[in-house]
Amino acid sequence: MDYNFDKIKTSVLELPEKEQLILIKLIEEKLETRAMMKLSETGFQEWNHPEEDIYNDYIETKTQI
Repeated sequence: MDYNFDKIKTSVLELPEKEQLILIKLIEEKLETRAMMKLSETGFQEWNHPEEDIYNDYIETKTQI
């Protein structure tokens, strides 16, 4: 299937109004989730210290056994 923007736009505009509104809601939810995830990433940067990454060291040790 070709996911060309113009084809998608044309297809969406051919949908009944109720289905367009459902699609808009789904897209808005996806964008909101993505924005919140991006914000949360910046909130945890202060905890992102490689020297304190004990869990990853544990996982690496377990996989080598």
